[in-house]
Amino acid sequence: MVYFTADLHFYHDKIIRHTGRPFHHMEEMNKELIQKWNNKVSHNDEIYILGDFTMKGADVASACLYSLKGKKYLIRGNHDNFADSSNFESSLFVSIRDYMEIAYLNQHFVLFHYPIMEWNGYGKGAIALHGHQHNHKDYNLENRRKGILRYDVGVDANNMEPVSAQEIINFFGNVN
Repeated sequence: MVYFTADLHFYHDKIIRHTGRPFHHMEEMNKELIQKWNNKVSHNDEIYILGDFTMKGADVASACLYSLKGKKYLIRGNHDNFADSSNFESSLFVSIRDYMEIAYLNQHFVLFHYPIMEWNGYGKGAIALHGHQHNHKDYNLENRRKGILRYDVGVDANNMEPVSAQEIINFFGNVN
């Protein structure tokens, strides 16, 4: 299976208040994010992280990545400087990129941390996935209502857990 997520912000206390996350403190948030990820993703699944994994550096990023299941890909966000650190073990990711396009079950996905107005395959059924904005579920519902194939894969919009490619395909149904 293929999964997507974004904007985890591990070890970032202020994100709880900033986004209205349902946690009392950072440790509670980290524990639940890891638990929800590992309950959904298996070791053989692929998971694309569309940015903002953590702002706390290479050691924290590595510790978190070791605790998470799946073959991980990073699409850089504005808070992923740990990936440039000389002491970061980049082999924890299959790849680290700024932008990526993949196909799953003949569905074309465009992956970027930031939401964009038009993308490769826009108007031809391609779905743009992003994070960055810390939207809530209503954002994705509104895009679907308007026929816009853009989906926020961030944890704030997806019950604090990764979302599968199949869930996104089913979500849009016959919109395209």
